Parts: sequence; C-alpha cells; structure tokens
Amino acid sequence: MAELRGALIGCGFFAVNQMHAWRDIEGASIVAICDRDPERLKVVGDQFGIARRYPDAAALFAGENLDFVDIATTAPSHRPLVEMAAQNRVPAICQKPFAPTLADAKAMVKACSDAGVALMVHENFRWQSPIQAVRAVLDSGDIGTPFFGRISFRSAYDVFSGQPYLAMGKRFIIEDLGIHSLDIARFLLGDVSTITTRIARINPNIAGEDVATMLMGHKSGATSVVDCSYATKLATEPFPQTLVEIDGSDGTIRLAQDYQLTVTGRNGTVVSDVSPPLLPWASRPWHNIQESVVAIQKHWVDCQANGTEPATSGADNLRTLVLVEAAYAGAASGEPVQLDALLR
Repeated sequence: MAELRGALIGCGFFAVNQMHAWRDIEGASIVAICDRDPERLKVVGDQFGIARRYPDAAALFAGENLDFVDIATTAPSHRPLVEMAAQNRVPAICQKPFAPTLADAKAMVKACSDAGVALMVHENFRWQSPIQAVRAVLDSGDIGTPFFGRISFRSAYDVFSGQPYLAMGKRFIIEDLGIHSLDIARFLLGDVSTITTRIARINPNIAGEDVATMLMGHKSGATSVVDCSYATKLATEPFPQTLVEIDGSDGTIRLAQDYQLTVTGRNGTVVSDVSPPLLPWASRPWHNIQESVVAIQKHWVDCQANGTEPATSGADNLRTLVLVEAAYAGAASGEPVQLDALLR
C-alpha cells in the first residue's frame, strides 16, 4: 500500500506530539499543515520541515490531494472541519472533545457515513500501554468475569499554566479529563446503562468543576467508579497517570502509581512493571500520553490499510460523549441518568 498523504489542521499545544508521532510511523506522512495563526504555522512548519502551509482549511482541501486530515483544533471548529473533509471525500481524525454538543457529534458521524469516509476520534488514553496491559489481562480470563472497577485520576498538577483557557470554561474536568477516564471505563468494562455524578469546584480561581465522582452501571452487570480531581495534593504527584482497580470473579487487577501492575488470578499473584517507553522526542511525565499518540495514529494507519473501523470511531465515541453529557445532567439534577434515550 502506498504511503498515506495527510495534513494537520491546527498547530497548537498538543499538535506537536501528533507531528512527532506521524514522523515515527511507517505508512503515513504529513505533507501539509493548516492554521489561522501565521506564527504557529511557521513554528511547526519549520520544526518538521513542512513547506506546504495554509492559513485556511478550504484552501488546503483545494490545493492538496489528501488521504486523510488530522484535525487538532478546539471543539467549536470540529463540525465545520469534519463536514468539509466529508464533502471532499477525505477521511478524518478529530481531536477530543469530539464536539461541543451531542447534536454536532451526531451530525459529524452522519456526514462521514454518508460520504463513505472513515472518522476516528483522537481518544488516546485507552491506547496508553499500561491501560492496554490491563485490557490484555481481562482478555486472558485470568481474573474471571469483572464485576467492579475504579478508574482514578487524582492530581494537583497545574494544567492551567500551559492551557489557560481551561480555567475559563463553565465545564472543566469532566469535559477535559473525565472524558478520557469514562472512555477507559467503557474500554475495560463495556457500555454503560446508568450514571450518577457529583462535582465540586475547589479552586476558587477557575470557572468550572475541578473534582468529579461518577458511579456507573454497565450493561455487563459490572459497577464502576470514575473519579477525577485536579485539587488533590499528594506526597508524590502522580500526574498524568490513570490508576485502575478491577475485581473479577476469580481475581483482581491493580494498576498502581509508577505503573506497577499487580494481578491476582487463577495462577497466583504476578507483579510487573508496565511503564510506557520514553520515546526520543518525549519528556517525563508526559511520556505515557506521548507514547499513546503513536499507538492511536498507528492504529489509524492499520485500519486504513485493512479497511476496518477504528476502535475510537466517531460512532463509538458518541457513546463516550453521551456519558459526558449525562454526567453534567446528573450533576445538575442530583439524580441518576439513563443512557439509552440520549443515544437515539
């Protein structure tokens, strides 16, 4: 198969990781970039040697023969860009959060489906190697049938210095971080039928919530707790690690701080180090996220080569986005929220 020709739309904070990852992956390369900010366009273009630069997405589609676009902009611009890609019959990867509203997300999925092009959401947390290691244990059957899970991300890391806009929105931790944790819960325990949510704002200098606790009933019969905090000061800062507990009928899985995986199952107890590799261009403590960018983008290339649907397709990510919307609705009402009605 010929190498896929891709373009990056959006040259901001996180897109640099995507550019590094594309450079590491066989089977695809970025041949053009697009950003409305000429300075960001110059910085990323010069850093990665991309000569073809566009200040406008319409000009990009008109000027390039593309096999895909990687949209790394903020959520309000996602729908017009994805629909533009669909109109040009170009498969698209879309950054998370997928869309500001569920209606927008559904429209984007429909546009790509009608055009017959693939759509994947860059939901990379499930692609971190420690999370993949947990999934592999579940698939092995060593702990039997899971009945309880906890997905935990608790930290006091200052995310606002690098991304100050995060402090301004009325929605914060569920939309920005919890979406990843909710997707991991779905990845490990299956789709969700009900969710109950409590939120709090501990930091008085931000507009949104910085603590969220979500109790979910899964269609499999399992129960999970997803808890997120940017107000938790610990002796050793775990950022940006996700900690996981799974209880099964025949054993348990514990993914603890510093990537220590303990499995007690049918064959006894095994403790292993599932630390992600430190890629040459990566830096601690971000290396687990940076490594997952390579993994999800490689998955995209493999899916395009094989004609298969990505694991985090637009259609699949609707179910994660529904969880986010249901969590906010439940936090406002104080009541459990049923999921099925929201997906119709």
